[in-house]
Amino acid sequence: MLTFEYLTASGPLDYYQVWDHQRAVHATVADATRPGHVILVEHAPVYTAGRRTKLSDYPKDGTPVVPVDRGGEITYHGPGQLVGYPIVPLRDGVGVVDYVRALEGAVIDLLEGYGLSAGRVPGRTGVWLPAEGERPERKICAIGVRVARRTTMHGFALNVLSSAERFCNIVPCGIADAGVTSLVEELAWPWSVSAVAEALEPHLRRALEMVSSGGVSSS
Repeated sequence: MLTFEYLTASGPLDYYQVWDHQRAVHATVADATRPGHVILVEHAPVYTAGRRTKLSDYPKDGTPVVPVDRGGEITYHGPGQLVGYPIVPLRDGVGVVDYVRALEGAVIDLLEGYGLSAGRVPGRTGVWLPAEGERPERKICAIGVRVARRTTMHGFALNVLSSAERFCNIVPCGIADAGVTSLVEELAWPWSVSAVAEALEPHLRRALEMVSSGGVSSS
């Protein structure tokens, strides 16, 4: 019953436009009038700040920041990044951490298919590549979620193309002692956000079906 909406073909979209759409979908999923739904999108450049963001982590040049109602801290969204908003009702007994681990697992499985040894870092969310040589641990996918009425919103941001200059302008996700990377920085390939979105779908579908209740009312 899980449905996917590919907005990546539309090019980078305004954050507020997609946020309004996400909230409208969330209301219908939470009301059990539609099945779980995943929005896959590429955003126009924007910084968003979760509830734990400190002012010291904000852009140093005064770039505007959008405060949002997800967990986590500040991050960047923009062209070259696959952003996913899974909106699903969680099964009884499934908590926020279980759901975050499911998202991480889907991205880890995708990256393993590309030959990248990705994983988790204790005490930190998201998907990481291990330190090697002079390169520190590097986050390739950030995750920040909210659960309201037992239904998820917000989600993940997988770096496909490089936005290194944008991340250097902030303390991404409040982490100052590690790096940020992207698919193109790890593997030389003509990557596209749309192609990565399609490749991620089966992994994401499998992970979400494990934690989702389905949720459509029969009435």
